[in-house]
Amino acid sequence: MRITVVGDVLLDVDINGTATRLSPDAPVPVVDVADVRRRAGGAGLVATVLAQDGHSVSLVTALSNDDGASHLRRALSGVSVLAGVPLAPTPTKTRVRIGAHPMVRFDQGCAQAPVPASTGEMLAAIASAEAIVVADYGRGITANTEIRAALALAVRRVPVVWDPHPAGSEPVAGVAVVTPNLAEAMAAAKTAGIESPTGAEEAGRYLLEKWGSGAVLVTTGEAGALLLSAGAALGIPAPRTNVSDPCGAGDRLAGSLAVHLGLGLDLEQAAARAVEDASAFLAAGGAASLTVVTEAAASDEAPEVSPVVEPGPVVELKGLELVGAGDLDPDGVQLARAVRSRGGTVVATGGCFDLLHAGHARTLAAARSMGDCLIVCLNSDESVRRIKGAHRPIVSAEDRAELLLALECVDAVMVFDEDTPEACLTEIRPDIWVKGGDYTPEELPEARLVAGWGGRCVTVPFHPARSTSGLAAALAKVS
Repeated sequence: MRITVVGDVLLDVDINGTATRLSPDAPVPVVDVADVRRRAGGAGLVATVLAQDGHSVSLVTALSNDDGASHLRRALSGVSVLAGVPLAPTPTKTRVRIGAHPMVRFDQGCAQAPVPASTGEMLAAIASAEAIVVADYGRGITANTEIRAALALAVRRVPVVWDPHPAGSEPVAGVAVVTPNLAEAMAAAKTAGIESPTGAEEAGRYLLEKWGSGAVLVTTGEAGALLLSAGAALGIPAPRTNVSDPCGAGDRLAGSLAVHLGLGLDLEQAAARAVEDASAFLAAGGAASLTVVTEAAASDEAPEVSPVVEPGPVVELKGLELVGAGDLDPDGVQLARAVRSRGGTVVATGGCFDLLHAGHARTLAAARSMGDCLIVCLNSDESVRRIKGAHRPIVSAEDRAELLLALECVDAVMVFDEDTPEACLTEIRPDIWVKGGDYTPEELPEARLVAGWGGRCVTVPFHPARSTSGLAAALAKVS
């Protein structure tokens, strides 16, 4: 789908480290920095998530020409960035964490910014979109009169989802859905003179009338959301999720909502799916799982960056299934959690891997190069028999798993009994699902499932003349 994101971008920086002592200057912890990680925030986060879902994404925004903007451009690899004239420094939010605990946040360049200029390319991206997300972070892009005029025309032909900000502009009339959170909705209602709004519905009803939108979806945290349209109110519960960092939930919800509306789902269905997607996104690590720019603390210069995190020594958990590892589960789930908790990228692939050959090795090596660990979802013997026939597998699941773990690029193996790896994937929630083949990532049957928690599917080249079936046939002739 061709999606245009309109809004303000931020640079989010995470400084991660450990603390074992207090400073002699003051009773404050001394943080030994392990790494510094940067990612696109605000409208940049929405665009990044949608691009990783496989959509063609254009980002209409404003970018400065400072160091922060250079980091943003690298983090936005895969997104077509259409930026106005830089009029203010890059807003940067830096969080310091000790382990999993946030300690302090520093904001730089976050003062009120002048309204940026627009270009013909920016307006054309709005006019040609199949769905639009407006991620207003109060820095002026939605106040540009030409952009507002283009959005006013767009609402007549495509779904426009508007994620508002207290310091931002009012949505243009006629947008499909506006998505304030509960605090924003209540504050807006009080500002309008409603002394004590009774809750999300009263505040949402006020905003629905004020903004003239098709609907208002008030997000209510772990409770889910309340969808309000003319004469109707629908509570949408969120799946129960263990959340360590809620950052990015609203961005994920707004992006998903626009996609589902663009695909033709009705309002209630699209809203329910968007709430599910946001919950899955948080369960998979939230915005922190999307970090793509990493600087090791020991380095004087940041390493050259690729669109995915380079493999690194996040954890050493090779061969858990065979040798055991303390309190870690033998199914790879804890490996995924350990890698993700340290900001790493979890990669998974799957298959029968009967008679391991060069094509398998190339696919596995390519998959491992995309992240910080590779988990292989392996069909059990019964699963292979149902799929391939009574004469297969040639090699037992135990031996296949041992052979896979002998490869340097494989960190863990999970054996599953079903015909598809969906249950296995739901447990580990990989950031990237890799398959070999000559099809597009969108054609993979797992694509929708993986996209549900903010992951993405990738295919690597198929190697003809290298297949298990071919080897089995050759062996049969020899015998």
